[in-house]
Order: sequence, then structure tokens, then C-alpha cells
Amino acid sequence: MPSRQRARISIDRGGTFTDCFASLPGRDDIVIKLLSVNPEHYKDAPTEGIRRILEIIEEREIPREEKLETSGIEHIRLSTTVATNALLERKGEPHALVTTKGFRDLLRIGNQSRPAIFDLAIRKPDVLYSDVVEVDERVTLVGFTSDPKFAENKVVFNEDGSIQSQYKGEDRPPATWGDERDEQGSSNASSDPSIVRGVSGEAVAILKRPSRSQVHDDLQKIYDRGIRALAVVLIHSFTFPDHEKLIRDVAREIGFKHISLSSELMPMIKAVPRGTSTTADAYLTPVLQAYVESFFQGFDKSLRDGSAGTKVEFMASDGGLNSVERFNGLRSIISGPAGGVVGMALTSYDEEDGRAVLGFDMGGTSSDVSRYANQFEQIYETTISGVTIQSPQMDVNTVASGGSSRLFFRNGLFVVGPESASADPGPACYRKGGPATITDANVVTGRLAVEMFPKIFGPKENEGLDVEASRKALGDLRDQIAHETGKGKMSIDEVALGFLRVANETMCRPIRALTEARGYSASKHLLCCFGGAGGQHGCSLARSLGIRTVLVHKHSSILSAYGMALADRVFERQEPCAVTWGGDDAQERVKERMKVLEEEVRKELNAQGFEGEERDGGRVRVEKLLNLRYAGTDSALMTLVPTDSSGKEGWEEVAERFVSTYRTEFGFTLEKDILVDDVRVRGIGKSFSAADEGEKRESVHKEHRRLMEREGGFKAAKVLQSGSEEEQKKAGVVWKTVYFGNGEGSGDTGEGEGANRTRTPVVPLSKLEAGEKVEGPAILVDGTQTITLEPRCEAHITSSCVVITVHYDK
Repeated sequence: MPSRQRARISIDRGGTFTDCFASLPGRDDIVIKLLSVNPEHYKDAPTEGIRRILEIIEEREIPREEKLETSGIEHIRLSTTVATNALLERKGEPHALVTTKGFRDLLRIGNQSRPAIFDLAIRKPDVLYSDVVEVDERVTLVGFTSDPKFAENKVVFNEDGSIQSQYKGEDRPPATWGDERDEQGSSNASSDPSIVRGVSGEAVAILKRPSRSQVHDDLQKIYDRGIRALAVVLIHSFTFPDHEKLIRDVAREIGFKHISLSSELMPMIKAVPRGTSTTADAYLTPVLQAYVESFFQGFDKSLRDGSAGTKVEFMASDGGLNSVERFNGLRSIISGPAGGVVGMALTSYDEEDGRAVLGFDMGGTSSDVSRYANQFEQIYETTISGVTIQSPQMDVNTVASGGSSRLFFRNGLFVVGPESASADPGPACYRKGGPATITDANVVTGRLAVEMFPKIFGPKENEGLDVEASRKALGDLRDQIAHETGKGKMSIDEVALGFLRVANETMCRPIRALTEARGYSASKHLLCCFGGAGGQHGCSLARSLGIRTVLVHKHSSILSAYGMALADRVFERQEPCAVTWGGDDAQERVKERMKVLEEEVRKELNAQGFEGEERDGGRVRVEKLLNLRYAGTDSALMTLVPTDSSGKEGWEEVAERFVSTYRTEFGFTLEKDILVDDVRVRGIGKSFSAADEGEKRESVHKEHRRLMEREGGFKAAKVLQSGSEEEQKKAGVVWKTVYFGNGEGSGDTGEGEGANRTRTPVVPLSKLEAGEKVEGPAILVDGTQTITLEPRCEAHITSSCVVITVHYDK
């Protein structure tokens, strides 16, 4: 197959479903959705998805036991929940923490925070490591913590790293810190090896160097106990990494399979989060590597050795793509949701419109909420399952409420989740004997178009959803409610709707946390719904939040996979930098460090085939960030150095941006010096693979405005104007009754309990043309998604999206 005809495949493996998207020049996009866990039929869902895609492309049946040949594939992009699940379930790699002598309990003590301050029975999460090795080494920063006039008295270095003038403070350093000064404090100790310049530019005093033989003996002992992974976290290694590198060299000689160094993973000043991040990487990366190797087992060896010419890339938590070699556990925590944020941002935001977009990604196990306002919102420290992690990632709020979330009646209350039925056994309607879930509630009320749902269930994977199983599961809950409350039985529809309302309110909370809790009005946003179940709840969520416009992309049910197809390759470098912003030559010192990092980043991207500046039509964009904080505080904020369209950098605006962000985050500012803790350079290699045609396409907002402004605006869908129901049925439209619980039903309809149900058309999206509109209630469907259009809502069809307007009473 010619290179220009090679397929581009993106796969998002979620907790319940695995979504596959493939594009091939000259052919329609290929979309496949399959269960993430189905051991009776396949071992690995992404491999199975690629097999099915190749069957469609090559127009032949490929046996499941056959090794797949990938010369016809340009790239495979993957997201994975393997590391996330290992962290949540505590099923990572046993490893040892290697730290400075005297600090063995540093991570166990942590920062002593009490999230539940009045809890009398606090249970701290267990540490991830299995053993501890203390190394007799010690370095410190000369005079930094004890001298109030440190800036005046600090050691000054020459450009080559030799000492120009010694430390001048009153507190005399130990004799081993250097030879005696003359009266001017000048250098008769310029060659003293005990004082060196650290990465941050600060003077580092080496108090104790580690014994290589002792390190070898200590590591050999834990190796003999079966430990094969290490997390190396030494005090002050963020600025002086030499001792960590020595330990790594010794560990490699012994035969350790994985070694995580804090100075390489996240060279930042805070020892506790730096340490927990490093232990998380040592805990998760071996598990991730094992999964990657098992993935390659499903293909012929040409994929692994590179001879097939097929790139395998993974979506990282920051929304960028990483090669297999650079992908690690620390970067994979929210791998899947990050792809959804990228897809949401690139398909729903419009600079001319200017409204920020809220992303609502409802999958089978959980729902993820994000916000985009012409810039990806990232965080650099977060806590997951009790583990604090320092790593750039998309700011995504997650709630344990998805299509497979279980339904309970406890203590007189309707409860949704957090327990999930996952993919196996899945909801009751999946024909595996599962419990009642949100999906079953949607099935029972008629909001899910069972008639159009893919027939992938049952022993032979050829049966549809089991409606009666859903009704039985909800019926059991109804009986429990009647028994415990002593009141008359509710209808199954009422019970199902009650659970749906609880689920919707649960999913609204993280949206309010991203908006109203930060000073934004939720009602002034657009709501972009995606994920397998997002379209079923979009109208309800929008009405609860006061939002008027809902966007549902044509690939909404697989938008995380689609987002990976649009994502860019990312490479970052970061270093500590102890500078007072605004001080003498501070800006020049920062620029000098960033220049070195930028050269490294560009060199790496060039090696990967990305060249030329983006603003000049090339494929490389470089972003520069400073990690800033007020003196005397420990709350640092990563601040972007602004750049205009010509490439000019606005260094003078950095302090103003930091102050503005600090005020937004904390509600006040301080009259203190601003310190630079770290400098970061983020290189972005633009991906023109699946996005090259998309970038030229008219945005959904421009297309919507154009269709609105034409004569007659949006017109009623022809397929719903085609005469009798029988004629509409021939055109693919099916009429059914749906329970909306709004008092607008038409009485007993003869379907089940039937009271207060509304006759509603089920319309295939393929039968709707751009420029047409559908009045609610209606259900719009295709092979992978259901969009529930509630009463008093109106859907406008564009070439790429369904734009829903939610009407409110005046």
C-alpha cells in the first residue's frame, strides 16, 4: 500500500468501552466501539479494534489468532487506563525508595495535611514503596536558609563554574566548605570541590559524598529480596543530581530493571511531592511497560523493531503525544481524558464566538469535566488516590458517575455510584447478569434507542440490549423502595427517572467546581457533550446549569480517540532556577537558561521530523513558562510567557500575569518579591496527520451562523415531513414512547406501565442534512451514540455537529 494511503489509527481504552477511530485518504472515517474487557472473545481490546479496522480496509476476514501486519498503517495512537487502574487498585510494581540518610520516613509523614479536619479516625493512604534504602550522603545550599541577607552574601561563580567570591555571611561555614577568605571575601578557594554550582545556579555545599561500595552492598540486599525497581529521591537533588546518577549507575550494574530518578522526572524544590511522584513512577511504569510489550505481542515483529515504519504513540496526561520510549507511568494518569479535552477544544471552540467551552465526557465508569477558553488549562500538582503527583496534566475533574455506575437505595436515599459494573459484567441489559445502572435507567425510560444500539452482546456477540433485564433490575429496586419506605409502589419509570436526576446533579457538581467556584458563570459557557453516554444527558445538564447551547460532535462518542488523531507531539524540559524576578539581571539569567532548554527541545523535535516555525507555516511551536511564587509562600503558579503573532515575547507582562492569576486563584495578592522556582520549555510538534483536512474546514460556529442567516434559516427535517409513520419508517424513522417526567405525556400508551410517556421519533443522524432542524422531544442516533433531545429543546444540524438550543420560560 503506498505511503500516502496508509491508515491512521487512534484508540482510547476506557473502563467500559474501547473507542477506535481510523482515517484513510479517499475513504470514509472508520469508527468502531467494543467492550474493553471481553475475555471470552479477545485478550486485548485495542489489538482487537485494529484487527477489525484492518478487516474493513483490506476487505478480508482476519483470524483473531493471526499476528497483525502493520505496513499499511502510518501510526497507532493509544491512550490507556492501565497505570490509573494500577494506582487506584494498588496493583503496581513492588519497589524500594532510596533516599538520604535520616529521611526514610519523609514520604510516610508527608505534609501532615488533614483534608477532613474533624475526622477522629483518619486513615492515611499507604505509601507505594515496599522497602527503604538510606544512603549516607548530604548536600545543602550555602547560607540559603539561615542568612536574611543571603542575596548580598551569596557565593558568586564565574561563567565556567569556578568560585569568584566566597560566601560573606556572619555564619561561618564549616572548614570543609572552602579555604579562608581574604578581607574582601575574594577567592582563594576557587578550586575547592566541596562547593559547586547547582543546576539552579545556587551554591551547593557537598557535606558527605556517598560510598559507591556501600551503595552497592545496600542495593544488592534488596535485589536479593526480589525487588527489581527503585525510586531514588535525595534531598536537594533537584539542583545537584550527581549523587542520584551515581546510585542509578550502581543499580544498573546490579541488574535493576527500572530506576526512577526524581532529578530527571520532576526537578522541583519540594521534596515530598517530588518524592511521591518518583515512587508513583517506579510503581506504575513497569506495569505500563508490561502492557506495552503485551500489546506488541499481537503484531508481527516489524511493528516493534520499526521496520514496518509504523509509529506507535501514547497520549500523555498533558494532552501531548509521547513515543513509546518516553512514555512513563507518571505521564499516563489521565491519558484517556486528555485526548477528550484536545478533541473538545479543537472541535467546539471558536475565537470569534469567544465563549468558553465546558467539556462533559461521560463514559461507562466515570464522567470527566474540563474547561477551554482558547488555552488548555493545566495543573502541575494533583492528588490521586491519596498520592500527590507533580506532573503537567490537563485540569480535569472526575466524578464516579458513568453509564455503568450502579444504582442503590440506601438509608432512604437514591444513590448513584461510585461502584461500577464496568464492562464485565456490565449493566443488566448487557446480558451478563449485571446489576442496575444508569444505562438501565436510560433503557427503561426509553431515552436510549435500543432499536439502533449495536448488536454486540450475548454469547455470539450478535444480540442487542436486553430491555427486560433492565426492567427487572429497576423493578427489584422499586420493590426495595416500597418495602423500606412503607409507601405505595412507584412506577418503574418514576424510579428510573429519580436515579437519572440524582446522577445528573452528581455530574453537575464538578462543572460548578470548574466554573462558579472559580468566579465564572456556568450559564455563559457552551456545553460540549461527548463520551458514549454524554449525548443522553446533555439537555438535562444544560438546563440544570442554565446553559443555552449544547454541542454534540458527529464523533462525540469516540471524541477522546478523535482528539488523539488531532493531537500534537510534545517534548518538555524543566530546570530549577533560583532567581528573584525583577532583580538585577534576573530576566537575562532566565532567558539564558531557557535558551539552552529551547535548543534541547528543538533538537529533539527536529529528530522526530518536526521543523520550521508554526507561524511561518512550519510544524514547531515553543512555549516558555516560569514557575513563580511570592517570597515566603510555597504556592507556586506556572505562568506562560506571552508571545504575539510575530514571535515577540512579552517578558514585561510576566509579573502582571502572575499577579492576575494569583488573585483569581486565591482572592488576594501580596506586596512581596516574586521568585522564580523553575523554568520550563514546552516544544510542540504540530500533527498534520488527521488534522490537515480538519484545519481547513469551516468551524461549527461559522457554519451555524451562515446557515442561520440564509433565507429561511434552519428548515424542518425532511425525513419527519414525509407523511405517515409508515412512510417515515421506510426512511429509517421509528416512533416510540419516552418517559421525560414533565407532565407532557399522552397518557397510557400501551408500552409497559406507559403513564405520562411522550411519543417520540427516533431519527438516524445519517438521514439528517446540514441546515435542517429537529424539535424536541426526539432521539437522534447513529452506530455509536444516542442524543436525547428533551422537550423545549431544538437541534440544528451542521456538517460536523448537532447544535442544541435549550429554551427556558421567560
